[in-house]
Amino acid sequence: MEYEHNFKLYHYRILKEFEELTTAELYAIIQLRNEVFVVEQNCVYQDADGKDQQSLHFCGWDGEVLAAYTRIIPPGISYTEASIGRVVTAPAYRNTGAGRILMEESIKHALNCFNANSIKIGAQCSEEFLEDGIPHIEMILNK
Repeated sequence: MEYEHNFKLYHYRILKEFEELTTAELYAIIQLRNEVFVVEQNCVYQDADGKDQQSLHFCGWDGEVLAAYTRIIPPGISYTEASIGRVVTAPAYRNTGAGRILMEESIKHALNCFNANSIKIGAQCSEEFLEDGIPHIEMILNK
């Protein structure tokens, strides 16, 4: 499926283990996660939760700008199932398809890289349970 966009996300997608990230890439990831999850959503929480080191990091870049990001977590870390978390699109890239592209590919990577049969996420919603002061609901995708 093609999406209209004004960036080159198709050409700058990377999937890396924590140790493979450069300091500039890691800084951009932390900066975007803080910009959206802490500042924009006005939610004070501990972003550095010890899961990054065990996860895959999937980034969509527009040149030097991090447009979208997900953290793909192996089974047994957050849940029994594989998981996708810290899903974020930079404000300037919302409604461009960047987040949808990255999420579709993150699902494929979670299933393939970890030979998983299902993916479980804690998605933001308006009811169910609070995580870091933000309502979430658990969701499972089976292969």
